[in-house]
Amino acid sequence: MSFVEDTNSMYLLAHQWRLFTETASASFSSSPCKTDESSSDTCRDDFSVLHLKLAAIAAILIFGIVGVSIPLAGRKRRLLRTDGPGFVLAKALAAGVILATGFVHMLHDAQSALTNVCLPAVPWRKFPFAGFVAMLAALATLVADFAFTQFYENKHRAETSGVKADAAALAADRSASLIISVAPGPEEGEAINEEREPLVPVHSHGGDQVSTHVRHVVVSQILELGIVSHSVIIGLSLGVSRSPCTIKPLIAALAFHQFFEGFALGGCISQAQFTNLKSSLMASFFAITTPAGIAIGTGIATFYNALSPRALVIEGLLDSVSAGILIYMALVDLIAADFLGGKIGSSLRLQIASYVALFTGALSMSSLAIWA
Repeated sequence: MSFVEDTNSMYLLAHQWRLFTETASASFSSSPCKTDESSSDTCRDDFSVLHLKLAAIAAILIFGIVGVSIPLAGRKRRLLRTDGPGFVLAKALAAGVILATGFVHMLHDAQSALTNVCLPAVPWRKFPFAGFVAMLAALATLVADFAFTQFYENKHRAETSGVKADAAALAADRSASLIISVAPGPEEGEAINEEREPLVPVHSHGGDQVSTHVRHVVVSQILELGIVSHSVIIGLSLGVSRSPCTIKPLIAALAFHQFFEGFALGGCISQAQFTNLKSSLMASFFAITTPAGIAIGTGIATFYNALSPRALVIEGLLDSVSAGILIYMALVDLIAADFLGGKIGSSLRLQIASYVALFTGALSMSSLAIWA
């Protein structure tokens, strides 16, 4: 290769690197993006917006608390016991809600943010980053699902082995003490030894029961992670808005959105059989996430621009991650585990009702995309 060709190659590499660095810096710029949509804000009233945001915080908080509390309060009742048909139908409905949230809401929002005209065409509109990141998040959730399940199963086996060993030692000590305290003669001692055997009071769950319980624990925790992460995003999106025309339809949509997601999460927490304290903490953390996001967004609305390249990239990537987590959890740990694993029972009537509930939940949550 000649000297001129080497020089041209080096020049092309330097030019491409300069373009890449300029694109990267433009993608993470915090300066506002001027578009026709942002410049023609004819519906803006800061005074009315503040009252609407306070109403949104109250409404979404109440609906979230009610949604997540129904399965938790009803787990010991006849209607929503975790082994009853009512809970099976409720969980099928919730699975449809989670699936629609991932596909219709999160993935769409991620695609809209990452292909926004405020971002450089290269690389954001040259590659489907929303679907790619969602795929990576789903695969990462699979790895985390497997790792957490193995961890909890090993932990449970270790605890069970320790209980068995302690109980066996205690029973042996009691038997020895009993034999010594009686102090029988040779013939009487033989008769007593034949009649009395050490009693080992050990209660152990079967392997299937242990595995099922562990799965419920892992599913509830990963599902909360996925729901909470996107709850923060939608809360911030509403909080930074300064348009009553945008906020009004969002209040009702997000309130029902929060109710259905809380219902799904509450069902998984109920099946995991956590202590009352841990169940309450998980439910409370979910319920306050979106209202907290709205409050934070309200506080930073004066200097935060949702159409800045940096905000769009962060929002799009987080939405993509949430979509991947929720889609995986809905398809693998909620729908496949119950519908393909035979957990909906052998009753044809219950199976049909479960499918109706699944589609009802998916279509109901999808319809909310008209407003949110």
